[in-house]
Amino acid sequence: MTSQPTPTKAAQAPGGPGEPGGGLQAGLKNRHLSMIAIGGVIGAGLFVGSSTGIATAGPGILLSYALVGTLVVLVMRMLGEMSAANPTSGSFSAHADRALGRWAGFSIGWLYWFFWVVVLAVEATAGAKILEGWMPGVPQWGWALIVMVVLTATNLVSVGSYGEFEFWFAGIKVVAIGAFILVGALAIFGVLPGVDAPKAGLGNLTDHGGFLPHGPGTILTGVLLVVFSFMGSEIATLAAGESEDPQRAVTKSTNSIIWRIAVFYLGSILVVVALLPWNDPSIKDKGSYVAALDSLGIAHAGQIMNVIVLTSVLSCLNSGLYTASRMAFSLGQRGDAPKAFARTTRRGVPMTAIVVSVVFGFVAVFFNYKFPDSVFLFLVNSSGAVALFVWLAICFSQLRMRKIIQREAPEKLVVRMWLYPYLTWATAAMIVFVLGYMLTDTEHDGRETVLLSLLVAAIVLVIAFVRQKAGAGARPSARPLAGGARDEERDDRTQAEVGA
Repeated sequence: MTSQPTPTKAAQAPGGPGEPGGGLQAGLKNRHLSMIAIGGVIGAGLFVGSSTGIATAGPGILLSYALVGTLVVLVMRMLGEMSAANPTSGSFSAHADRALGRWAGFSIGWLYWFFWVVVLAVEATAGAKILEGWMPGVPQWGWALIVMVVLTATNLVSVGSYGEFEFWFAGIKVVAIGAFILVGALAIFGVLPGVDAPKAGLGNLTDHGGFLPHGPGTILTGVLLVVFSFMGSEIATLAAGESEDPQRAVTKSTNSIIWRIAVFYLGSILVVVALLPWNDPSIKDKGSYVAALDSLGIAHAGQIMNVIVLTSVLSCLNSGLYTASRMAFSLGQRGDAPKAFARTTRRGVPMTAIVVSVVFGFVAVFFNYKFPDSVFLFLVNSSGAVALFVWLAICFSQLRMRKIIQREAPEKLVVRMWLYPYLTWATAAMIVFVLGYMLTDTEHDGRETVLLSLLVAAIVLVIAFVRQKAGAGARPSARPLAGGARDEERDDRTQAEVGA
């Protein structure tokens, strides 16, 4: 079981604040957390991956985004309930540790870390391609190296520098999508000054073969294509542990996720499919957002979108490095990773956890350049379904944690999952269904992704159970949610119950 931080302080490791090993510090301001929460749902996948979904499902891709968005809202509500009661840098991994057992926290924590270090390589390569196009004098691998080094440096300085960079990265994404939706909506209704958009109109939603031109089955296929672009919504709950008021930050983030997904995902995709017929060749050739801007005659639309995509890539890299390092820090705190991972600098930065995470990211970048169709493809596919595994772990953790919180500190249930436990079970069933449906998908590598991800998950689970049987990694002292002298005994009893 993990040590429990107080609601108003960052997670602490042994040592005093300001001293080496003094733990994470509350270096994130409320404006940082607000923008991290808003920008966290806007990944580069939204800009570069939506064209395939539109080509597959037509305007019906809106239903795919709505289904996945609903799933994410429900999962984040569960996570918000647990994190508001117990803000910690380990987030869902720490909650799984306590609710389901040490094997669960260990497994989901390492799988999540693995996912993000692979993402570092993917995003570094994507950013390098854009930068090389602008300045071909520097090779692509050189740009990948430069981008990784710069963002590693910002994360090593302090959590505040990460927050500041992410504040501006996320701000650019939010303004860009907001402007896109506004300009697109004006063009759709024919009131955008100086622009003639003959293809634009709400008729594009039902013309050209109907709303579901390839049949209702493509809604589920669309789900498979868009589900992974939502990964990152949970970052705000990890970052909240280093904020001035973690409970308030988690509550605010959880309560605002509905409108964030509705506006940024559904709103922007609705504009795209209304500006152009879904089967317009330019959507697949140029990308959905670039094609939509081009249809309005906006000069240099491709370069404008490249700037926005690059910003999203840098934001994802920045957050990915932060998230991977904080998960590694939490695993170190709980004895599920080398103790060095839990050591921090005087500024509250887990230097070892950051360096190890970025080293693995560099190794993955190397594999991407040397073995793109073998080793790197395996890394990408074997981490592809981790998002769904994480969401499933959150569901089962919340089912157990609700009872623990009600017993130990009911006053901390400031965020509650709706219709508990029925909606939690329904959400878990939906995630299992998506995983099962992926096994039938051979056209978009869904089966390979699930099977390879399950293989990696099985390996991690075996290691977790072997470690647990061997009694590896003695746990640091822990205290229950409510605190107090009598609660130590009760907490031990709770751990025995959930581990049974």
